[in-house]
Amino acid sequence: MPGTLYIVATPIGNLDDMPPRVAATFGLADFVAAEDTRVTLRLLNHLGLKKPMVSYYEHALGRGAAILARVQAGESCALCSDAGMPCISDPGEQIVKDALAQNIRVVPVPGASACVTALAVSGQDTARFVFEGFLPVPRKEKKARLEALLQEPRTMIFYEAPHKLRLTLADLLAAFGPARSITLCRELTKLHEEIRKTTLAEAAAYYAETDPRGEFVLVVAGAGEGENAPAQDPADTPTLPQAVAAARQLLAGGLPPTTAAKQAAVGTPFSKGEIYRALLETADEG
Repeated sequence: MPGTLYIVATPIGNLDDMPPRVAATFGLADFVAAEDTRVTLRLLNHLGLKKPMVSYYEHALGRGAAILARVQAGESCALCSDAGMPCISDPGEQIVKDALAQNIRVVPVPGASACVTALAVSGQDTARFVFEGFLPVPRKEKKARLEALLQEPRTMIFYEAPHKLRLTLADLLAAFGPARSITLCRELTKLHEEIRKTTLAEAAAYYAETDPRGEFVLVVAGAGEGENAPAQDPADTPTLPQAVAAARQLLAGGLPPTTAAKQAAVGTPFSKGEIYRALLETADEG
């Protein structure tokens, strides 16, 4: 009879967070399917275990059929990612889909999850949220995804690598405007853990001067629309000169005029075109 495919969560940084059931499942399994066998080898060494391993990384997904063939033949497999819950923003999801289609028993062995851990300490609204994982790499697809999220009222969670953080913050700033709240969670549960709640404008400015290090979870406030959106005091509504001044600051930060005008228009009664024309007029006067 077929064996079992165990979906095993691993610590997201601190090995002291290892649940006893996770360690027991690794000991029980006939073999381990790992995102990166080098990372999982260190984990197994920490547990004092030796197990046969295969990689299911996206470049080796052709091995998914071989993994499930072994399970169909009666072996039990512990599938794990480098950190956190596997199959979440992770290529193992296809193996689970195929396993269920083949009536293979799939058993979750839960543990830490970086996205939920970050959300809990973000200070953002946790009642409703949407997990976006990694944004697309191609610029056109990335822009389309962010445009689709422009009016998203729920808290949004993104993953990002350090070498892409600055570009992603610039893209989030262009899409959602400088005042949107964001919490940057870095190196969760590790020695250099950092949780920074700020605005997109301040985050972009900070990391323009500071080298990003470690893996990031970005927790971004929703658009704040709907019945729970706070009413805006008319006295707080920006004037056109204030909006133009904000656009000038964005220009000074290196943004092109059209992008600066678009961002400065967010949360104001003025269109991008109005602010852009006012920018040109003040430039001519200077």
